[in-house]
Amino acid sequence: MKILARHLTADLFNCQNNQLTNKELILDMLKTLLQDFQMQLLSCVTESPDNEHDVFMLVLDKGHITLHVYPHLKYVALDVFLCQENAEPDKIGQTVRSFFKPDKTKTTVLKRGDFGSAKELKPKVKTKVAPLRKIHNTGAKVIRILARRNNQQ
Repeated sequence: MKILARHLTADLFNCQNNQLTNKELILDMLKTLLQDFQMQLLSCVTESPDNEHDVFMLVLDKGHITLHVYPHLKYVALDVFLCQENAEPDKIGQTVRSFFKPDKTKTTVLKRGDFGSAKELKPKVKTKVAPLRKIHNTGAKVIRILARRNNQQ
């Protein structure tokens, strides 16, 4: 099985690091992380699209790291995409978690580009009837039953 990349997403809740608003400190942590993991930085973008959060995007030679930091919520969203079959994005996630010190973390790791058998690639489809459609169908049945009763009387 050939894996093209590994992708980690993490939600860090109730971060205890009081430096959530210190962009320079966060950038220093990210750059140190790149050195520690011997990753090559191609470009780095820091944006504040609104007053509620900051975005840090590091484009690497073999992937990217993105952080969305919401200081007033004490919340950080992390995205690590590494284009190597043997990549370990969870180690990068551990470093970021150690920096922000969250009370709770939700993490997902995906293997991207899994070119297994065609059967494995077929999506599973589950259909649910929407509640309003159920109500409509039930209402139509009740009307038919009442109409029959009226015709019988």
